[in-house]
Amino acid sequence: MVTKETVLQSVLSITAIVCAAAFCGVASGEDTSYKLIKRVPIGGEGGWDYLAVDSEVNRCYISHQNHVVVFDTAKEKVIGDINNTPGVHGIAIATGHNKGYISNGGDNSVTVFDTAALKETARINVGNRPDAILFDPATKRVFTFNGGSKDCTVIDAVNDTNIGTIPLGGKPEFAQSDGNGLVFVNIEDKNEISVIDAEKLTVTNHWSIAPCESPSGLAIDLKNKRLFSVCSNGKMAITDYATGKVIATPAIGKGPDAAAFDPEKGLAFSSNGQDGTLTVIKEEPIGRFGFSVVETVATAPMARTMALDTKTHRIYLATAKLKLTAPGEQQGGRRRIFEPGSFELLIVGPVAK
Repeated sequence: MVTKETVLQSVLSITAIVCAAAFCGVASGEDTSYKLIKRVPIGGEGGWDYLAVDSEVNRCYISHQNHVVVFDTAKEKVIGDINNTPGVHGIAIATGHNKGYISNGGDNSVTVFDTAALKETARINVGNRPDAILFDPATKRVFTFNGGSKDCTVIDAVNDTNIGTIPLGGKPEFAQSDGNGLVFVNIEDKNEISVIDAEKLTVTNHWSIAPCESPSGLAIDLKNKRLFSVCSNGKMAITDYATGKVIATPAIGKGPDAAAFDPEKGLAFSSNGQDGTLTVIKEEPIGRFGFSVVETVATAPMARTMALDTKTHRIYLATAKLKLTAPGEQQGGRRRIFEPGSFELLIVGPVAK
């Protein structure tokens, strides 16, 4: 006798076979996988946060304690340093303006720098403890997301002036722009995404991304209108930003703090500092079968933040050797102390199988 359970099991088995054959390989049709290609010593002391890649000029900007290291991705060597960025968190490049912006959590400011000379040209006061920072090309505005004051400071990138503050009602983490006047930001303590009208400087929506907890890193797929939030409870919440609904929550590693999306390969990434891994998730086009984890790449402990070079498909991660812990750190009540000189850049990329 054929039961409903038998039919269901057959359907699930066929689905699994189809997934394995057509959907669940790395960038279907490509004979590549991701590997740790190189470790580049950087040196120096202290912690770090975000990295940013400017693919057009082969540069990776690396936050490091009180300065930003500038790395040439073609020559694979350090070519410069931007100093006096106390408590640096993030770097945003204003494409077409020959300028970059650095969020300084230590003194509630933003450093404006010349991308050719790598020198500071202005300093702008912003909200309390600026963290993530974003340039929106549609409005030519820079947005700093301030963890202490739970708001967003907006800077006019044409004349480098503070033009307003947007209350967010929660602690912001990473953000993305759709290029058409909308900015999306993870709200860590509310488990949601806030939507900002970049022209009107107002919040237009708050989307719950449950079951995601404490979202941090955020990536975007402009073509398919999807957002990828990495969450502290080992999930990546994938949101359809046309509807504001979570459509998938594939598993990732522990301790994520950054997300990336490669539009050419249709792959999303999560850098997991606690595990020392990089999760690779295959995205299928709209109308096809879901999302699947296709690789877990070994990186290094503490490699929790990253940036993707969409031209070379390489991923850059920062890490250092943990020396000891002491009371006082905000996360988990411990303060991380690193071995002096151990700071390094990891390069992960696709290689032939």
